[in-house]
Amino acid sequence: MIQTIRTSIIPNQAIRVGVPDKLDLKAICVYTAIGFFLGEDTFYEGLKTLKPGSEYILDGSRIVSHKPYFAWHNTPQVINLQEATEAFKGIFDELIRHAVNDRRVILPLSGGLDSRTLAAGLKHANANVTAYSYSFEGGLNEARYAQKIADAEKYPFHKLQIPSGYLWSKIDELAATNACYSEFTHPRQMAFTEKYAAWGDVFLLGHWGDVLFDNMHVADNLPLSEQVTLLLKKVVKMGGMELGGALWQAWGIEGSFEDYLYSCIHSLLLDINIPNANAQLRAFKSRYWATRWTSVNLSIFQKIKPIEVPYFSNELCSFICTLPESILAKRQIQIEYLKQYAPELAQIEWQEKRPFNLYNYHHNYPFITLPYRGIQKIKRMLQKSDFIQRNWELQFLGSNNQQQLEDRLFNNAAFANWVPKTVVQNIYHRFKQENPVYYAHAVSMLLTLSLFSKQNKL
Repeated sequence: MIQTIRTSIIPNQAIRVGVPDKLDLKAICVYTAIGFFLGEDTFYEGLKTLKPGSEYILDGSRIVSHKPYFAWHNTPQVINLQEATEAFKGIFDELIRHAVNDRRVILPLSGGLDSRTLAAGLKHANANVTAYSYSFEGGLNEARYAQKIADAEKYPFHKLQIPSGYLWSKIDELAATNACYSEFTHPRQMAFTEKYAAWGDVFLLGHWGDVLFDNMHVADNLPLSEQVTLLLKKVVKMGGMELGGALWQAWGIEGSFEDYLYSCIHSLLLDINIPNANAQLRAFKSRYWATRWTSVNLSIFQKIKPIEVPYFSNELCSFICTLPESILAKRQIQIEYLKQYAPELAQIEWQEKRPFNLYNYHHNYPFITLPYRGIQKIKRMLQKSDFIQRNWELQFLGSNNQQQLEDRLFNNAAFANWVPKTVVQNIYHRFKQENPVYYAHAVSMLLTLSLFSKQNKL
């Protein structure tokens, strides 16, 4: 059957076409190193992910033809911050109104700017909103910032605490939901899937605003080779290059894994071909990082209720391409939008710049911040238990977590036949005995491959 598919500039879900045949071992090595697949790659050579911003003609599972309808570009217009903020408001507020459409909104909140900006847009849309936020058990009380935002707009608010070891009762469901295209310790929303449905009709999500509405903090004329080096530093996770290289060698793949990964990123950047380095790096992250990593775990929300992701919209992506980097830098547009149209939200502490808000964050002087940080450190030291900063600490550390993790790493025959036990033992030993922070990603990726092998009966 012939059908036409038009993918969004930043799709909120992947469309994979083809036949899951031979494993694409090179792509899997890259996946373990960076945490997401690049380009069209999947676990299989015969299965491809449709490119963003493209129109496809399919005949069943076969791609007949495809062509892009959008290319990221850098065509800045002459515009000042006030004009840019007004233009953003027009686009953004209309996106929010369309997203709400008389539905009850479920709003995840944080102490940052993206969800706070959504809260401002929802106020203008007179929406019926229920908000919530997460905190780690034994960690920073992130929800206190979100609580202030919800209180300012009089939204009902749920404070959720992520418990130790929740992953193990959810992991098979999570593997089926995201098809193992993302490792399992990042999607914290999975811990509370039974709660959300009663709170509303649609999720309004703030993903990717921090990338679109900032520059990449590099010189506009940064050479291509240095862009590749910079991206490698950003995308390769701690312990990732070591794991990817170990699998590359164990599977007997010719050549150098590092050279292969470098060439992949180099060719993807060449394909974008924007002279301005900041715009090109943003385009790379939006084409590949957003679509192949950020979007993957949106499937958890989608399984419960419909989702709306305004920052993924074609309208905002197109708008970004017309703005000067000098105006995009340092989140200026979102900050001005909040200060002008939701001053009560702008006055609330900005978590990234704590203890400052959007009016005084630029007064980030050492004689103010150092005493504040010292007090916060003392508070953490006085806690009875270790201070939790990362989700994997709640899921991998402790005797019960260790038993659950080891069972999946070492008692899965399909996984053992695919990934040599020596590779798994070496990475896990280094995680336990040398540097758990450095090797946590590698262990999590091995766990993901183990679940993939079980799910797909390798």
